[in-house]
Amino acid sequence: MSDSLSIREARAGFASILSKAEAGEATVITRNGTPVAALVPMPDYDALEEAADELLAREALQHLDEPTATMAEVLADLFKEDQGAA
Repeated sequence: MSDSLSIREARAGFASILSKAEAGEATVITRNGTPVAALVPMPDYDALEEAADELLAREALQHLDEPTATMAEVLADLFKEDQGAA
């Protein structure tokens, strides 16, 4: 379970929030009652980063079978767009 604090409360109790994170507890920071950020323990953050990396890798693998363009084709398209804008 995570605590929820306003920005003002978070500023006043920042050291305490860090201690809670070290102990494994997340704290949600709110602005006008709306959650805007969370201070989480590093293992939780690391797990989130690893999951995001895995998701991106899976998405990249799905696109490997799609046709690709050569560098020459990409450059030709870029120069064609530049000449059309001039």
